Amino acid sequence: MAKIVIFGAGDIARLAHHYFERDSGHQVVAFTVDRAYRAGDRFGGLPLVDFDEVAARYPPPDFGMFVAVSYAKMNSLRAQKYREAKALGYELASYVSSRCSFLTDEPAGDNCFILEDNTVQPFVKIGNDVTLWSGNHVGHDSEIGDHCFISSHVVISGHVRIGPFSFIGVNATLRNGIAIGERSLVGAGAIVMRDTADGSVHLARPATLSDKGSDEVDL
Repeated sequence: MAKIVIFGAGDIARLAHHYFERDSGHQVVAFTVDRAYRAGDRFGGLPLVDFDEVAARYPPPDFGMFVAVSYAKMNSLRAQKYREAKALGYELASYVSSRCSFLTDEPAGDNCFILEDNTVQPFVKIGNDVTLWSGNHVGHDSEIGDHCFISSHVVISGHVRIGPFSFIGVNATLRNGIAIGERSLVGAGAIVMRDTADGSVHLARPATLSDKGSDEVDL
């Protein structure tokens, strides 16, 4: 069983600890964060150490790491820590849920977090440092670039290319054969039917508030 240290001390780190411990061949032995953000000596019942000391206490030849950081700043914060961990010599672990239908022969990259109820069809390619939260469909022959975050219940049709550092919100739909530009933001519920430019933002229309109360509506 490979021993790993998790970078982070928030919700994603707590969830990563849960998933790795219960559904992987890894044992989490400690957490680490930047010195300025360490609020105590323990997190999740395990040691919490400063990142500038982690390699001395948990040497890269003997321990791996997982960077459990959100999509903040279009995934750039997670990518930064990903690069810093690799620079220290750590091998970065990935988690692929046993409850995911992972049907492609292409292995996911490192530091990926692929949760339950995802359907990953044949010939899909998933880059490094990609999060697939629960319940997504990734259609055949699609490609997800490095440092992307796909939230939940997203439909990615076949032959879609998602550029690095992109974020796809819950219940978004991507038509087959399109290219999502680098650092694209696709909001919750958006339906994207054509290619997107790098750095573009695509938002769905929000629900409208009726002038009727719920007791006045026939269901």
